[in-house]
Amino acid sequence: MRHRIPVAALLVLAVVSATADAAPGAAAQREIDGLMQALEDSGCRFQRNGTWYPASDARSHLQRKYDYLLKRDQADTAEQFIERAASRSSMSGKPYRVSCPGHAEQDSAPWFQQQLVQLRGH
Repeated sequence: MRHRIPVAALLVLAVVSATADAAPGAAAQREIDGLMQALEDSGCRFQRNGTWYPASDARSHLQRKYDYLLKRDQADTAEQFIERAASRSSMSGKPYRVSCPGHAEQDSAPWFQQQLVQLRGH
């Protein structure tokens, strides 16, 4: 006895499968790239696990984390990037910190959220 799968069911499976492997949309990708560029251009220092790094080194580190998340389809929005890559160390769980000239040192999550608001023009 043969089992036949209706064509419509196969199409639904194909769409679901393609959606599961989808990368962030173009707008989200632009925002994430914009956040990393804002850090690099900021003149700020970035603290990771108690050590301060120049913004260019921080951007490289965050790019590696973002690439890791992309392979696992875990960073589809700028908010997910901030939460999962740019807020805290994956190893120690310690929050990242940002120190910018003329401003109080702060955790990186609010700094990136503020940059996102500026990118979106709000």
